[in-house]
Amino acid sequence: MYYIRKRLEISASHYLKLSYDSKCSELHGHNWIIHVYCRARELNHDGMVCDFTTIKELIQDKIDHTCINNVLPFNPTAENMARWIVDTIPECYRADVQESEGNLAWYEED
Repeated sequence: MYYIRKRLEISASHYLKLSYDSKCSELHGHNWIIHVYCRARELNHDGMVCDFTTIKELIQDKIDHTCINNVLPFNPTAENMARWIVDTIPECYRADVQESEGNLAWYEED
């Protein structure tokens, strides 16, 4: 099995739709650190698991310097964003989404 990891740094804002009162319901920003983990049993015709540039285009280029709520069709919690990344990149099996120091969520396929 072949593995790669891509680290992305994203500056973006969001607000959360929550069932309780929270300051996170107001528009605010983060300097997100995202790790995208991909794997493949066989390398593609270019000798790669997945092109690092493709990961950047699909994730960073879509949400960097945006209000994430205006780009993604779900409540942009770190957990939901991690799931979206795994669902977006075919070779991805895990995504870590750190919205601030000490606050990390990840999603990993079974």
